[in-house]
Amino acid sequence: MNRLLIALPLLLAANAGTAAGSDIAKAIVEEKCHLCHGTEGEASSAIYPRLAGQNKEYLVKQLKNFRDGIRKSDTMNEMAKGLTDEQIGALADYFSSKPARTHRVRDKALAAVGYYIFHKGNRFSGIPACKSCHGDYGEGTEKLPRLAGQHKRYVADQLRAFNERVRTNDNAVMHTIASKLTELEIEAVALYVSGLKEQPPKDSP
Repeated sequence: MNRLLIALPLLLAANAGTAAGSDIAKAIVEEKCHLCHGTEGEASSAIYPRLAGQNKEYLVKQLKNFRDGIRKSDTMNEMAKGLTDEQIGALADYFSSKPARTHRVRDKALAAVGYYIFHKGNRFSGIPACKSCHGDYGEGTEKLPRLAGQHKRYVADQLRAFNERVRTNDNAVMHTIASKLTELEIEAVALYVSGLKEQPPKDSP
């Protein structure tokens, strides 16, 4: 009984903290995020990343990098300016808790090329398998992004940005890889990951 009496206030405090964090995130989403990323992180356009289901620590890092000017983007630098660590944590909790979505892939032949690069790489040009860092199903890790279900155009744009060093953070490894990808491979990988789910796609080659 004593343990229950001690644990109950702690549980209530934790729930109150979670609710407060959710309220903080919702207010910021309504003020700043929803026009580009949607209220549920679904993204209003394929040029913006889907944030729903993205890994929490990765979101925290990217928002801090935008806030601190490490990752350059006129829009996002302005949006993230002034955000506190608490607000960034609340936003990361909010978006990472939303259900991830996926795209229907119609060009199966192009997706098959993406499947090969993602799972096996290209030994002829020295490209490692994408899954070695981003996971078998594009789920990523705490520090690496979830790619599964991301918009094809956004993934392709980021790969080109890494190649051209326009992307100003996380560039060391990704430039080495992206600089070896052909346009066909970029489009194929981007298409393939856009249709990835948490389990193997039924129509995988």
